[in-house]
Formats: sequence, structure tokens, C-alpha cells
Amino acid sequence: MPISSGNTLGVGVIGAGVMGGYHARLFAGRIGGARLAAVSDPDRARAETVAAGARVHSDGMALIRDDAVAAVLVAAPDAAHHGLVMEALRLGKPVLCEKPLAATVAECREIVAADAGRGLVCTGFMRRFDETYREMKAALDAGRVGAPMVLHCVHRNQIAPGWFTGPMIVTNAMVHEIDICRWLLGAEYTAARIRAVGDRGDLILAELETDIGAVVRIEVFMNAAYGYHVHAELVGRAGAVAMAEPAPVRLRAAGAAQAAYPADWIGRFADSYRAQDQAWVAACRAGRADPDLATAQDGLVATRCCAQLVGLLEGAGSGALALGG
Repeated sequence: MPISSGNTLGVGVIGAGVMGGYHARLFAGRIGGARLAAVSDPDRARAETVAAGARVHSDGMALIRDDAVAAVLVAAPDAAHHGLVMEALRLGKPVLCEKPLAATVAECREIVAADAGRGLVCTGFMRRFDETYREMKAALDAGRVGAPMVLHCVHRNQIAPGWFTGPMIVTNAMVHEIDICRWLLGAEYTAARIRAVGDRGDLILAELETDIGAVVRIEVFMNAAYGYHVHAELVGRAGAVAMAEPAPVRLRAAGAAQAAYPADWIGRFADSYRAQDQAWVAACRAGRADPDLATAQDGLVATRCCAQLVGLLEGAGSGALALGG
């Protein structure tokens, strides 16, 4: 990352929807060493609602070319990621792109090639900054659970967004498990089985083998009704480590214990997004990469794995996963 300055980093946020709006509010006052320089969205009025006095653009390309913008966060629809990231690379501006890095494997490869080892591109896999996953990884790395055998994952949404269709249950939801399990285990995937449960296509079960012998089992349910729920448990030869229930407190009354689930992913991972954005800004200002941030190559691996899983889901349901770039 070539940006190194004692001044605050001018960040431009592309997209003013749920994710872009949240990032914009972080950069407007909660991320040290950064300031919100500009926001873009085709709906200019929506961009203005989160701009907090920053410049407003209707076009993401115009934001990237704005001299006030030193670094770019992409939170546009998936199909737009490739073009926006490539333009940021052309101008030598660091970019943090919300997952997926791009809509296709070919587009991800183009980004990796264009980055050419410069480390300008980071992929927004914020779970790497979640304290529960980090504690699980620390326990594994310290040998406290022994050799890993099975990593169980649950990812349940209260209700699928209206724009959520078809393969997105894998490419836009399960992709988080694909990345975080690979990061947690320090492993690569070698083979997989995947299937839909029920007749609505909103619950998917996947089982992935890794090159260290551990198995990853993932359930993604897009219409779980009761709330947003992410859970993981790692079982090793010498013990197990698991996340606690989502709520940090319990209400015990009238003969029952109660704990509330958040309604969406921001409620669960707000601190992770903030920590990720802070680490990215620090890396940009220091002029060197942060090993905890997901790279463009990590984005490529995740997109490639998801594309293969979608192919299996639409085909035979099982098979080998290619490990090549």
C-alpha cells in the first residue's frame, strides 16, 4: 500500500445502501486517521443522507477520480465491483471492496493480475476481525484443542432480502463461511458435497474437506424467522471451542431465561466492521499491508470456491474442488 501520510486519509464510499451507509457513518467520525471525503450512489438523495458534509457523486467512477479521495471503499452491487476496483487500481488508489471481490472468477483473476503484488486491494471479509472467531483461532493455534477435526458452522438470516435470488445463498452468504473457515484453520479446500433441504431452496448444507484433514460443515438458512444467528464450533483431538450464544446477557424471569438475537448482520458484526475499517485505514497510512485483512487473492479463492459449489448444487452435488489460481 503506497499511501503514507501524517494527514487524515480521505476515504470515498461507493454505494449508500445498508452497507455503504454504515461504512460512511464510520468514516464520518468513528475511524481514527480517516475522514469521509465523498459518497456516491445513483440515488443522489440517498448519498446525501449519509454524506455528512462530504462531497456527493451520482457515479462511482467520478468518486474514484475525485482528487479529494485517496482511498476507496466499494459497497456497490456485486456486478459493479470489477469495474470500480479496476479503476481504483488504474489510479493507484487503495480499495477495500465488500465481498464478493467480483461477480465472476475471471473478473477476480483480472483484479489480482492488475494489483500485481502491490497490495492495493483488500476484500471485505470482516469476520476475520470478530473477537469470537479470533479467540477460536487463538485456541487452535495455541494447541488447546489439539489437531482440528470438524468445524461446524451455522449462518441463519431472519428473512432473505427481496433482492436475494438463486445462487446468492452461496455467493453472497455462505461465502463468509468459506473465507473465515479457511482463515481459521489455515487450510485449503480439496473436495465438497452440497445440497438444498426442503422445496424452497433457502436452506443449504455443505461439507468441505481440507488439505489438513479437517472437515468443514456449513448450514446456511435464509429464512430462519427467529433472528440473525451465526455460530461456530471447532472440534479437535484434545478438546473443542465454540462461540457462546449471541447475546452477552441473559434475562431470567418467570421461570425462563431469555436472550435476544439481532435482526441482521450489522447488529451482530458492527464491531467487526469498525475494526476492519480501522485496520485498513492504518495500513493505508502506514504504507504496508495488514496480515489480518483479506487480500485480493483471498477474494479470488472465495469466489472460485463458491462458483464451484454452485456448480455442484446445480449438478451432481459432490466432487473435487480445484486448488489452482
